[in-house]
This record gives sequence, structure tokens and C-alpha cells, in this order.
Amino acid sequence: MAERLTEVRGRVAAAARAAGRAPDAVTLVVVTKEVGLDGVRAAIAAGAVDLGENRAQDLVTKAEALNRDEVAPDHAHRWHFIGRLQRNKVRAAAPYVALWQSIDRAELAAEVGHRAPGAAVLVQVNVTGEVQKGGCAPDEVDALVETCRANGCEVTGLMTVPPAVGDPRPVFASLRRITDDLGLQVCSMGMSGDFELAIAEGSTMVRVGTAIFGPRPGPDGARR
Repeated sequence: MAERLTEVRGRVAAAARAAGRAPDAVTLVVVTKEVGLDGVRAAIAAGAVDLGENRAQDLVTKAEALNRDEVAPDHAHRWHFIGRLQRNKVRAAAPYVALWQSIDRAELAAEVGHRAPGAAVLVQVNVTGEVQKGGCAPDEVDALVETCRANGCEVTGLMTVPPAVGDPRPVFASLRRITDDLGLQVCSMGMSGDFELAIAEGSTMVRVGTAIFGPRPGPDGARR
């Protein structure tokens, strides 16, 4: 795992350089979905800083266990919530989440703002309009960004998940344009199978799990 993490870091840096940016211009979020605590600890020991979970209870369980470790990891780490989020799960996760990446509706923005005042959030955009995916429609982004701010959240950028098949580059390019139009900084897009393409299209944050930990097929079929 440590070797694969090092390899992915190298690929991220190389893709950033190829896009004319600094090697450290892209944040790597190590997705620990369906990874046990030992694997999470090993990732942190190998230098992983940003960790991503797509289920609130799993995030809480892992975060609490790491907090109870008798020997704290030498490296700091931050949790990102990256999956579809139910309002009733926000309260439990709020103490641990550094960045909420999947704010896709006003009710969720209000709940996060209530439970975690000043929370850093990304608005998730469903660029392709696929009904099975979370995210607001592109023409609803402006309004949702303002709603997040009105509820006390700090909107740092946007996030999207591309289709499972087909060329993801038009989706990535579209999200980058919307991000720029709104004057936002973070553009979270790209996963194990396409993060280099996402970086070429302007991603500033990629979410990678399978390329680091190996395949972990989940019940929702999500690609991480």
C-alpha cells in the first residue's frame, strides 16, 4: 500500500507538471472506503494527510478509533466527507469532518451550517444529470452556493463525479468552467481511473482509493 501511495503521488505530481502547474498544486484525498483501521493507520503512517469517507458512520467509527489510539500517528490527518449525505447523519460526523464535499441541496447546507458553523464545504454538481448520482444541476449551483453562505458555511469550491463509462473530460472541463465563473478555488474531480485526465482539465483535488488500496467493490458500485 505504501508503495502504491507513493506511486499515485508521483503520478499526481507528474500530471500537475504536465498541465503547467506546481507538483503540489493538486491535493490527494486518500479514500478509505471499506478499508479497515489497520489500513487507515498504515496510510497515515505512509504520509496520507487527507482522508475521504463516503459513509458517515464509517467516518465516525474510524475517526474515534484513531483518537483513542494510545500512540497517536506522527502525521496529522483531515477527514473529508465525499458521499451522499443524509441530514440525520450530519450531527454525528460534524466533530470530525474538515471538508464536506457533497453538499447538493439547501436542506443539507442548512443542517451542516447548524451543526458545524463555519464549515468548509464543496457544492456537488451533477454535470451529466444522471438520476442515480447526487449533486445539484449546473443551473442551480449559483443559488446553492449562496444558500450555503447564508447558512454560515464557507464554500471553497465544487465537486463532481463523472459517468462510469465514456470520456470524462467534457464533464471535468464543464466543472472547471463553473468553478472559474464563480471565482472559487477548489475543483474536486478525478478518481482512480481518471485522475490524470481530471488534472489536465484543471482539477485541484483528486479522490483516489482503488489505485492505493486495491479493488473494494461496494454495494453502491461507486468508483473511488
